[in-house]
Amino acid sequence: MALLVIITLPSLMILIYNYRRQTSFWTSNIVIILLSVVIGSLQCCTVISISLAALIGVRIILSRPENHLRLLSVSAVTIIVFYYVSTVLNANSMDFDDGLLPLIVMVASLGVILYQFWRIYQQHITFKARAHQASGRLNTMVSVINKLTRFVPPQIWEPIVKSDSPVRVSNKRAKITIMFSDIVGFTELSDSLSSDNLSDILNTYMHCMTSIADKHGAVLDKFIGDGMVCFFGEPNSRGSRQDALDCVAMAIDMRREMRTLRQKWRLMGFEGLYIRVGITTGYCHVGNFGSNSRLSYTIIGKEANLASRLESCAGKDQILVSESTYDYICHNYECEHVAAFCLKGIDEKIDAWQVLDPSASTGHLSKWVDHTLPGFNLHLNFKDMKDNDYQDIRARLNFALERIEQEEEKVVKDIAAESKREDANRK
Repeated sequence: MALLVIITLPSLMILIYNYRRQTSFWTSNIVIILLSVVIGSLQCCTVISISLAALIGVRIILSRPENHLRLLSVSAVTIIVFYYVSTVLNANSMDFDDGLLPLIVMVASLGVILYQFWRIYQQHITFKARAHQASGRLNTMVSVINKLTRFVPPQIWEPIVKSDSPVRVSNKRAKITIMFSDIVGFTELSDSLSSDNLSDILNTYMHCMTSIADKHGAVLDKFIGDGMVCFFGEPNSRGSRQDALDCVAMAIDMRREMRTLRQKWRLMGFEGLYIRVGITTGYCHVGNFGSNSRLSYTIIGKEANLASRLESCAGKDQILVSESTYDYICHNYECEHVAAFCLKGIDEKIDAWQVLDPSASTGHLSKWVDHTLPGFNLHLNFKDMKDNDYQDIRARLNFALERIEQEEEKVVKDIAAESKREDANRK
């Protein structure tokens, strides 16, 4: 009885104290050692040992997976050691299977086990509710971010999202190729159109031009009314020459797309919409400008002003490039010297070249075929054609040729009939 009091009461007090603390390796270790000491000291009495062993099992399950084997080893060693000590100190076998003590220990153990599982269940309910709330907030945040990314070029926000890099006011000097473009005749057209038609035309134009800019990897800096500003070279550059080539290729694609749009708008009754482009290559400061509360990723410098001035000097469907850009692209694109312009804000005269449409070049087979007449618009882009599309394209062209021949025969017959009627009237 003295052994029971000496071992059980302090162990029970320490056990209750540690059970109230947050589960960790050391609290679990102390609890398991105390329970194992009792099991070993009572010489593994059946009912009490099973009840306490169940508590040890629950404590091991609640601990971290990497501690399971260590805690189990500690429990086994402690039981063996104290069993040996108990048998040495008390040679007579200890029998605690009779009386109320085993029943009390068993009921207490079941109560502790049920309490542990009730607490785990409550934590599960709480965590599930928090996870549901967090999921809702995350979905809302993702939706907001997806909407906000439409206002920022993907070349800017993708590195921030992937690397979680800090965003601050910073910029650097870099060599870039800049393109300014706008719609010739849009200002005059806006005076004669309703706001609905005007916004429809502008949104259609911006959608098509943005798709082309994304395809070529340009950074779409901003929209300025009916104009747009794009540049190549930052934050990802393929080299100054390739950046210039990519920019000119994008401008040519935009000019071709504008011909398609112009035909579509002509059928709707809107005439005289053309694109004009100015391109230059040079050093500018590019980066985050503004304040810590409001930033804008843009370009600042003389070359940006030069591209804007060249664009204002361009005519309908013209792509004007400065000498710095011409030096990079002249071996790949046929260009024609236009003039030396005196531009506002620039002291010296600026030589400008017009980039001709590759389809106008007869030196090699073009990847484009474009031809526009009233009621006729042919636009073939061999670069984007797929192998299995050629048969369908050929069938549609043959169908178009048959319709042209039928219309031509009809016109000839109408002319012949009209001629006969005129002859009959003369007689």
